[in-house]
Parts: sequence; C-alpha cells; structure tokens
Amino acid sequence: MRHPIFLGFAHDGIHTVRVVAVSRSSAHGPPKQPVEAIRLVAGLGVEGDAHAGATVKHRSRVRRDPTQPNLRQLHLIHAELHDELLAAGFEVSPGRMGENVTTRGIDLLGLATGARLSLGAGAVVEVTGLRNPCTQLDGIQPGLMSAVLDRAPDGRLVRKAGVMAVVVAGGEVRPGDAIAVEPPPGPPRPLEPV
Repeated sequence: MRHPIFLGFAHDGIHTVRVVAVSRSSAHGPPKQPVEAIRLVAGLGVEGDAHAGATVKHRSRVRRDPTQPNLRQLHLIHAELHDELLAAGFEVSPGRMGENVTTRGIDLLGLATGARLSLGAGAVVEVTGLRNPCTQLDGIQPGLMSAVLDRAPDGRLVRKAGVMAVVVAGGEVRPGDAIAVEPPPGPPRPLEPV
C-alpha cells in the first residue's frame, strides 16, 4: 500500500502545505470566483463549476470530440506563481486565471502523472497533466500568457500555469485545508499538457 507524504514543513515543524483558496464559476472562461468552500464530486469535478463532468467541457475540446473523457475536472495553481507574477507587475489573485484550487508549499509542476493529492478531510484528486495556457490569459492582462511560459536550459517549453486533475473521492475543500501527496505506483512519468 502506498502511503501519502506531506511536503513543506517549516523549521518549527508546522505543516505549510495547504489550500490557500478555492474558486468556481458556472460560466466558461476565467476568472473563477473565490468561495468559502467547494464540493468535489467523484468522477465529475467541482459541483456548480462549468467544467464539471465526466466528458470534456472545455469548448475547444467539445468541438473536436465531445465524448472524450474529462481529464481537466479540477485546475490547481500554486500561489508561488501568483507571487512571481505579482513581482513582474501582473494583477493576479486566486481564481483569476481560472483555477479551482490555489495551493502553497507544494511543487505542483514537479508532480508525476497519476500522483494523488488528498485535500482536506476526504477529497482525493489524481493529477492528469499540465494546464496548457491559452490566449484567454491575455484577456486578463496583456502579456500574462507569455509570463506563464518559460524555456528550460535545453530549450524545452515550460508551462507554469498549474496542473489539471480528476476527482477520485469527493468531499468539501476549504482554504487552510492540508494537502498530502501520494506518488503514483511504478516509475514516475513527467507531466505533459492535457
């Protein structure tokens, strides 16, 4: 049996991996509105969110094939990206880029495909891949899409706009909830855009 691990302990032993904010919107496109809590529903996503469903809900993907499984039920962004963007002059806050869960203290982009995150008392999500940033970000603020893209030393494109996940076990998620990470079985597979 795999056991969850916690990341991000402060020097005084206080757990620092947590949910900073939760957001949802019944309309497509960013931003999502921060709320006191969201309810995750297994196999569907965030209750009341436009992207909830067993099959794809993103409009461009629906046009291509509406029967595809929805690997993008939940969008998570690390608050450290918000910090970086604020320092670069961008006006960002939780939910602004369309994320449902804003985290702190966890390297979301460094997770392996299939890693599971336990959020709060009972919700579990499985990471499916990287969010591929789109031009809607430039509608929030010009240049934002470019700001969430980078290049690795080998020239590979680095997508920093968070990760996507599916809901494995439902439950309520609130700001301040702890996050535990369970690595996937077998050799880790790096995240790819989904």
